[in-house]
Formats: sequence, C-alpha cells, structure tokens
Amino acid sequence: MYKYILAIMLTLLPLSANEVKEDIQVPYIPYEIKMGENFDAVQTHCLTCHSFGYIINQGPQTKEFWAGKVKKMVVAFKAPMTEEDSALVTEYLFKHYGNGKLK
Repeated sequence: MYKYILAIMLTLLPLSANEVKEDIQVPYIPYEIKMGENFDAVQTHCLTCHSFGYIINQGPQTKEFWAGKVKKMVVAFKAPMTEEDSALVTEYLFKHYGNGKLK
C-alpha cells in the first residue's frame, strides 16, 4: 500500500513545481583554444559532442592519459574515429594540453 502512495506522490510531485517567469541567462564561459597542427581532427571528432571545456578541465596530463581518453571516447562512447585520427587527436592534446611526460 505504501508503495502505491509513494508512486502516486512521486508522479504528482512535478505538477507542484513553480514555473519560472523571468528570463534566465546561462553564463558564457570562454575557453582558450590552442590552435595548431591536428586541430582539425579535434574539431571534427571531439567538439561535435562536447565543449572544449571538457578538454581543458582535465588539466595538463601525460601522453598516456590523453591516449586513454581518446580510446575511451572510441570504445565506450563509440566516437567514429580511425586509429590514424585517434593518433592525431592524441598528439594534438598532448602537445597543447600535456605535461611533457609520456607516462
């Protein structure tokens, strides 16, 4: 019985929400994008799904880290990237957002 009451309450809860009647402005956050060799691969394969902020927020990382991130995008998120494109993206990320260490 309690499950039914809970289910009904959870179903009706959104109906009690107040509508916002004033304009809402989402803040614009400019991200510094470092242009360079292989940026076109990043633009084609990375920026179609997420903002550049995702890349910058990782902080300076190793080449192994960036290669792992690119691999995760291909394997887990099914990014349509060839091995050659993956290598180009990894090189760009490491050159511009790497910490100089391979591992």
